Amino acid sequence: MPNYFKFDNAGAETVTSGPLPERLMTGRPSWKIRVQFSGNDMTSGEWESTPGRWRVDYDRWEFFHVLSGKGVVRGDDGGEIVLKPGTAAVLTPGFKDIWEVEETLRKYFFVRRIP
Repeated sequence: MPNYFKFDNAGAETVTSGPLPERLMTGRPSWKIRVQFSGNDMTSGEWESTPGRWRVDYDRWEFFHVLSGKGVVRGDDGGEIVLKPGTAAVLTPGFKDIWEVEETLRKYFFVRRIP
């Protein structure tokens, strides 16, 4: 097993999904997830979403970097993260928010689950 992993979609399987119906607020967003690394308590890859708005309740750490698209993450605490190419952020366990994708959005992500 190598000691490094590149973000490369060539060998990654694409999984399609979307928000749970009870979390959906507007639209009909569809997600494409390409996992490039998964092991122990970590997962990383590329995520893409079509427009829509839904609620999320984080039980993990997530770092992400937006590659393309437009949207906003609105925290229950009133804070916002404007999503556009180049935006990078960390979401912490317990973060409750609304994801709103205005233009199809792609991001790299790195998730660490709490053991």
